[in-house]
Amino acid sequence: MSDLAALLPDLSTTSWLLVVLGALIVGFSKTALPGAATLAAGAFALAMPAKESTAALLLLLILGDMTALWVYRREPDWRTLVRLLPSAMVGVIIGVFFFAAVDDVTVRVTIGVILLALVTLTLVRRAQAARRTAAQAEASDTPPATRAESERGSRKGAAATAQGIGYGLLGGFTTMVANAAGPVMSLYLLMMRMPVLTFLGTSAWFFAVINLFKLPFSAGLGLFTAETLAMDALLVPVVLLAAFAGAKVARRISQSVFDKLVLGLTVLAAIGLLIP
Repeated sequence: MSDLAALLPDLSTTSWLLVVLGALIVGFSKTALPGAATLAAGAFALAMPAKESTAALLLLLILGDMTALWVYRREPDWRTLVRLLPSAMVGVIIGVFFFAAVDDVTVRVTIGVILLALVTLTLVRRAQAARRTAAQAEASDTPPATRAESERGSRKGAAATAQGIGYGLLGGFTTMVANAAGPVMSLYLLMMRMPVLTFLGTSAWFFAVINLFKLPFSAGLGLFTAETLAMDALLVPVVLLAAFAGAKVARRISQSVFDKLVLGLTVLAAIGLLIP
C-alpha cells in the first residue's frame, strides 16, 4: 500500500474530492444513467491536466463497463448495436487525429455544440411524433394498410439505419476526444424509445466494446502514466460501490423520469463543456 501511495499524483484536497466524485458518477452512470458520465469527465478535467484526466477516466469507465455488462448482459437490442458499432469505430479513429491536432478548448466547444444540437433535434422530433399521435387519435376510422404505408415503413427503416451510422460516428468521435459519448448515445437510444433496462443493456454493450477499442489508441498517444494507474487502482472500490447502487436505482425508476433525467443531464453536460 505504501508503494501505491508513493506513486499517487500530487493533487490538492479539492482535486482528490473531484476525482472521487468523478469515480462515483462513473459507477452510478454505467448502471443507472449513462448520460451522466460526461459529468465525471468534467470533474476529472477540473482536477487534473486535460490529457491525463482523459486517460485516468478511460480506465475507470472500462471498469464501469464491465460491471454494467455483468448486470445487463441479457438486456441489449442487438440490431441497434449492429447499426452503431462499425461507424463508432470509424469515429474513434477520426477522433484520434482530431485529438492530436487541436487544443482542449476546441475539443470542448465542438462537443458542447454537437450535444446541444442533438438535444434540440430530439425535442423537435418528439414534438412532431406527439402531434402525429394526437392527429391519429382524433381520426374516428383508420384506413387499412396500403402499399404506400408499407413503403413509408421501409423508408423509416432506412432512416433508422442512417441515423444509427450518424450517431455512431459522433459517439466514437466524442468518446475518443473527451470521453463524452454518453449523452450522444443516450439521445439516440432515447429516440429509439427503448425501455429502461433495454436502454441500459444496449448502452453497456456499446461502451464495453468501444472503450476497449479506444485503449490502444490512447496508449499510443502516451496518455497513461504510473500515477494514473495508481490513482485508478485506489478508486476501483468507489466505482464498484456506485455501480451497485445504480443497478438498484435503475430497476425502480419510471420510464418518464428516466427520459427526463437523460435529457436534462445531456443539456448540463453540453453547457459545462461550453463554459471555459
